[in-house]
Amino acid sequence: MQGVAVLSNEERINAVRHFNRFMTRQIGALREGLLHSPYSLTESRILFEIANNDNLTASKLIHELGLDAGYLSRILARFEEKGLIYKERSAADARQRILKLTPEGAKAFSQLNERSYNEIAELLGELPESEQEQLVNAMKTVEGLLGKKESLKYSGPYFLRQHEPGDMGWVVRQHGISYSKEYGWDESFEALVSQIAADFINNFNPKRERCWIAEMNGEIVGSIFVVEGDEYMAKLRLLIVDPKARGLGLGSQLVEECINFSRRTGYKKLVLWTNSVLKEARHIYQKKGFKLVNEEKHHSFGQDLIGETWELSL
Repeated sequence: MQGVAVLSNEERINAVRHFNRFMTRQIGALREGLLHSPYSLTESRILFEIANNDNLTASKLIHELGLDAGYLSRILARFEEKGLIYKERSAADARQRILKLTPEGAKAFSQLNERSYNEIAELLGELPESEQEQLVNAMKTVEGLLGKKESLKYSGPYFLRQHEPGDMGWVVRQHGISYSKEYGWDESFEALVSQIAADFINNFNPKRERCWIAEMNGEIVGSIFVVEGDEYMAKLRLLIVDPKARGLGLGSQLVEECINFSRRTGYKKLVLWTNSVLKEARHIYQKKGFKLVNEEKHHSFGQDLIGETWELSL
């Protein structure tokens, strides 16, 4: 009796890739709109999760689906603009915002859910009952083998959103505390940050400017701003990451969001001002392609510093 042929590692990899292509074709994942709807597969799944979870936050959604924080943030922003979802403060923890479907969102989900049910029923109906059982058992086997990991490889612990009332107070306070503790800067720096934040709110142009707030476990842990300079130039301002959220790639993600937004908006150049002692931030800017274009010694915030201007052509 011949033994079962053992596949090589390359053959196993190619077999999984072939199965992935087969399934995406079967469920229509490559179509522009899933189930003949205006929503992609990812958007449809997000609507499903919100509809079927009473206490779902954006952070939990990132962990559950393994989505990029910035990508999810943009989808949720579009859903809010279209009136499909809203955010409700958690009764258990006021820092948490629970995602909820509006009546319009519930209607959109109901249509998707019904079409999905009917499509799968039709797919199974083409098979004899014995083969339906075989298919279901095979899928349980796949899910059991691949579902052993407790967390997803690409899930992130933080979530990005646009600013809300109360956020500027955190931005100012965190800058004051962090820069005093880490660099010995005095309260005049906190005053400068307060002025920048006030100017942003008082002159906010949502089509040309943006603030991102990063949350982790219901707490704010980072921020960054894009502010209009002129028609072709934007300024990157107030990048900060709380020490508890460092080492997760959050700073790099925040800068990337600024770059992408500035490009989409039509700016030709992104400019920032920093100081030579801020080595971690400078490293991020350099990795993202910013070029140091000017240096100048100055005495500010109780310290002798070297100010730097960095630019990125978009």
